[in-house]
Amino acid sequence: MDPFCGGGTIPLEAQRLGLSAYGGDLNPVPVLITKAMVEIPPRFAGQPPVNPVSRAESGLKTWKGAQGLAEDIRYYGEWMRERAWEQIGHLYPKVDGKTVIAWLWARTVQSPDPSWKGHVPLLKSGVLRNKPGKPVVWVEPIVNRDTQTVTYQIREGGTPKGGTIARGGGVCVATGAPITLKYVREQGQRGLMREECIAAVVEGNRGREYISTPEIPDVPEPRWRPSGKLQGKATDSVPLYGITEWGDLFTDRQLVALTTFSDLLSEIRVMVERDARSVGWIDYGTRLRDGGAGMVAYADALITNLAFAIDRCADYWSSVCSWQNRSEKIRCTFGRQAIAMIWDYVEGNPFSGSTGNWLGQVNWVAKAVAHLPASDIGEVLQRDAVARLVEVEMPLVCTDPPYYDNIQYADISDFFYVWLRHNLSGVWPDECATLQTPKKDELVSNTWRAGSKEVAREHFESGMLTVMEQIAQNQHSDFPSTLFYGFKQQEIREGATTSTGWETFLQGLVDAGLEVTATWPVRTEMANRAIAKGAAALSSSVVLACRPRSVDARLETRGGFLAALREELPEAVGL
Repeated sequence: MDPFCGGGTIPLEAQRLGLSAYGGDLNPVPVLITKAMVEIPPRFAGQPPVNPVSRAESGLKTWKGAQGLAEDIRYYGEWMRERAWEQIGHLYPKVDGKTVIAWLWARTVQSPDPSWKGHVPLLKSGVLRNKPGKPVVWVEPIVNRDTQTVTYQIREGGTPKGGTIARGGGVCVATGAPITLKYVREQGQRGLMREECIAAVVEGNRGREYISTPEIPDVPEPRWRPSGKLQGKATDSVPLYGITEWGDLFTDRQLVALTTFSDLLSEIRVMVERDARSVGWIDYGTRLRDGGAGMVAYADALITNLAFAIDRCADYWSSVCSWQNRSEKIRCTFGRQAIAMIWDYVEGNPFSGSTGNWLGQVNWVAKAVAHLPASDIGEVLQRDAVARLVEVEMPLVCTDPPYYDNIQYADISDFFYVWLRHNLSGVWPDECATLQTPKKDELVSNTWRAGSKEVAREHFESGMLTVMEQIAQNQHSDFPSTLFYGFKQQEIREGATTSTGWETFLQGLVDAGLEVTATWPVRTEMANRAIAKGAAALSSSVVLACRPRSVDARLETRGGFLAALREELPEAVGL
């Protein structure tokens, strides 16, 4: 049992070991992801795909686990691409006969210098390629003082002229006048900020090629756009520039693409049910959410996974994606666990064969599904941790609880939830019942939401204590509960545990009637993650084995208990 299942790693690995896996989370986004990994695949384990092409080619092939489901995800995902191309392919024209990988845009503002009547670009650096062993490629703004316009030229080699805006403000490329962030924010909030296409990246014969300011086709008004305000510390930077709702994070062309793929899900249902019926599947009429494993439920499973592919596309098709000039690819919206303002952003091509394309996201989902164990019982429900712990009798508890104020999951998961709700409300009506993800009862210390540090701290500490008490009361008597906790590099270097969340977590264990019987440092974090660098990055996870404390156990004082752990853990984590 993992009452804070999040993305589902612990229930998935438990199921891979042959155990029945139970999970819970208050947030519907991780609940649906974990359902797709541990609850749905076992219902269709060993089933061959239903699509006609794979059926004809499979012969005597044995489809293990969820491989048949994965094959259908690929097939119907490819069909969606071809259908979408028929509808909106003209919005993604080739340039000089070459397929565009991405269009690079710069946000612009009216120059604060009254002598210049036009807009000027906000460029962070202008460098498009900075790869070892290859000449640097950069874009140069060309100022025409007669027409008072700015155009853009691609340069190869030489010395880039640098950007026009940084953390402290910018400069007008035409007149040299300073541009303050306050001015930029005022322009954004008044709806006066614009964008200009400054370059395109195309699929060349010998890798990436860069082309100056390609022509952009007219884009129709999107049929639908996500609503809801961006709220919370993790999303509070972009509203300063007039980007206040989730739909504002996307260009019109991105919204047209995302809604086109979303609308095709209804056609997929008809196709899947038809193809399943033709190979002998029975229509029991029971939906996936009600425990179904027949034809209708299988269509629900396909749509759920294809909706995840659309969510992955949203991550790569927003106007806060940036261009990685060393690897020459798109950095998705969540390069870190917050939404940051991007001045020169990148718009990917759903129909290319390169970074951020539709089939790339479909194949990622299909590959994940193909490797799932698809065995034993899996049950994941949208519950808070305390409620979920009492629903399973004598569970072996293994969990990775929230870390004080490190990540505001509910605030940032709305980015994905608005699309899941749009696409899956008919498949998962309970999980998609709210307009946004639940936030009031989220077990984190959120000063922005609570109004003060004291109230936020009390909410987290009292909530964590209640969860620990429930673990002590409900955990299996023959086995310890195992709790993961993130350990920071900063804490190791200082030689002492300084995190308020860490001390709160340990004290909560003691106050709840648990005792730590063993600890292990486990290297769990990838060193190349964008958030894995710097003093605040997680270095290791410390695993604590806990059992209910016997009534005659000696109770250490807070100071003595924590002092002992401070002395032992930093050395252990460094092993």
